Amino acid sequence: MFDFVRNNQRVLQFVLVLLIFPSFVFLGLQGYEGFNEGGGDAAEVGDLKISTAEWDATHRDNIERLRAQDAELDIKQLDTPEAREQTLLSMLRERTLLFAALKQHLAISDERLMRLFQTNADFAFLRNPDGTLNRTLIEAQGMSVEQFEARLRQDLAVRQVLLGIGNSPTGSSVAAESALDALMQRREVRLARFEAGRYLAQAQPSEADIEAHYKDPANAEALSTPERLKIEYLVLDATQIAAKIELSEAEVQAAYDANIALYSQPEERRARHILIQSDPKDPAEKRAAAQAKAAEILALLRAKPERFAELAKERSEDSGSASKGGDLDYFGRGAMAKPFEDMVFKMPVGAISEIVETEFGLHIIQTTGERGKGKRSFAEVREEIEGSLRKERAQKLYAEQAETFSNLVYEQSDSLAPAAEKLGLTVQTASLIGRSPVKDDKVSPMGNAKFVAAVFAEPVLKEKRNTDAVDLGGNRLAAARVVDYREKRKLSVEEAREIVRSRVALALAAEQARKDGQAALAAWKTAEGAAAAEAGLTAPVSISRPNPQGLTEAAMNAVLAAPPDKLPTLLGIDLGGDGYLIARVDKVLPRDPAAGDAKQLKEQYAALWASVESDAYVETLKARYKARVLAPKAVKPAEAASR
Repeated sequence: MFDFVRNNQRVLQFVLVLLIFPSFVFLGLQGYEGFNEGGGDAAEVGDLKISTAEWDATHRDNIERLRAQDAELDIKQLDTPEAREQTLLSMLRERTLLFAALKQHLAISDERLMRLFQTNADFAFLRNPDGTLNRTLIEAQGMSVEQFEARLRQDLAVRQVLLGIGNSPTGSSVAAESALDALMQRREVRLARFEAGRYLAQAQPSEADIEAHYKDPANAEALSTPERLKIEYLVLDATQIAAKIELSEAEVQAAYDANIALYSQPEERRARHILIQSDPKDPAEKRAAAQAKAAEILALLRAKPERFAELAKERSEDSGSASKGGDLDYFGRGAMAKPFEDMVFKMPVGAISEIVETEFGLHIIQTTGERGKGKRSFAEVREEIEGSLRKERAQKLYAEQAETFSNLVYEQSDSLAPAAEKLGLTVQTASLIGRSPVKDDKVSPMGNAKFVAAVFAEPVLKEKRNTDAVDLGGNRLAAARVVDYREKRKLSVEEAREIVRSRVALALAAEQARKDGQAALAAWKTAEGAAAAEAGLTAPVSISRPNPQGLTEAAMNAVLAAPPDKLPTLLGIDLGGDGYLIARVDKVLPRDPAAGDAKQLKEQYAALWASVESDAYVETLKARYKARVLAPKAVKPAEAASR
């Protein structure tokens, strides 16, 4: 039981996020009712409705959350009918699970709820020193204590709906082995490649071939010059403003003195323990046996303290820490059960405790480290303080300069020079090919979809006007003007002649390679051609999906699809423009060791199976409780989300 606190931190952290920011998934029954005023229903399950207003709000919140993670995301791509439909389907899934929890009378006891709250480190920031809930913090999130408790209880109940499915058996070992073999199996093959490149010298395209290829509409894109744009641009960046701000020694010292509490480090201890499970409700005989077992281990440790990790692995009943020699890593006050914490924080490092009893059982504890418990000096935090002060002042200056920047590029739309001179900025130049943002460019504006769309706007492109100021996110503004624009056009037949000739020659070469490969395959399949096959094939090689030995996906699929009971067998594989491949599959080999540890692969397979089972179970619940979408698929995007 003691390992529950540590093993479920990530799950409960996610739960807490859902509860404090409930619009991401669901709001609780009271919250649902508040959304149902007007706008109609978008979906329903039983008597639980999802209103159009709630759908809009949830989708808008999802977009804002994603934009907070990446300010350069194109909002238009996130607010499509398809994206809105996915939001609604996700909401309907969660609502179905809630309805199932209600129908199945799944509930979380007060005792379990209180134990989770008081012992889990993820809730530490919500606890007062005496272990009670910090009402001020909860109310700051727009919730009452009762609402917080109800939502936590509700979320845990919902998760119980899928608990049995997630922990159920995940198919037989035979099924797992068969599935993994399909992905990781090796085969021994011998190959003969008829590569198009070897036939290029023989390929002689005629004028008719060249003309036909040029006129084929399917080739127009490949024979066109891309749209090109050369621009000048300015960037107003709060980070660059901050770098120019000078600070005096006195004001940095004053900031340190005023915020000294921020630079105090809380004491943390590191400990390891051995747990013998025991419950106060157990019969006296069982409790006495647990005490005797703990006393025996303690006696061994008193004699040989260096065996602590060894004994923890062998005897501890905390499955979360036993494999790590009982190690619990560093933790602060409020993270562990109080008797356990009191013992850890009063013992010197290296000491081994007497037997300590908590609600989880009997513990033998050793404190293994300590840190914190002090104040960081001015010298240690000076750079941090300077950064904060510069950032704070830069925010104010940026707000003032952003207005000036926006006004100047709009009012004097024939040049960027006035804004550059007024704000001390540098006019930069860049080129763009096409109307898509430059991939992976997170530094310049060319990687920003809104900026690229602005420079291709009609007045900017045709009339050479400045763009409006574009918000790049992260306190950065940019504006641009077009210096040169060249439209996309198809090359003339003379301009494209060499390109066309190369393309046609490669196609002819590939065709000839294919013909020769098919002829060789037909000959090698005869009794008379066996010797030629032996001479024409490479030495045996072992191939698998982790180690394809240069084979394309199509070739790999063909080789692995050859029936194992009909080997050896000859296969012909068309490689398209690359030519033709003959593969003789000789035998099946054991699974590729490069695929990974067999145990881990089975665990991954089990996790995938459990996920599929859970999805199937949710679909069954939807059918049972008549969950359905009422809104049409194509819905006008929410205006608020596109702002």
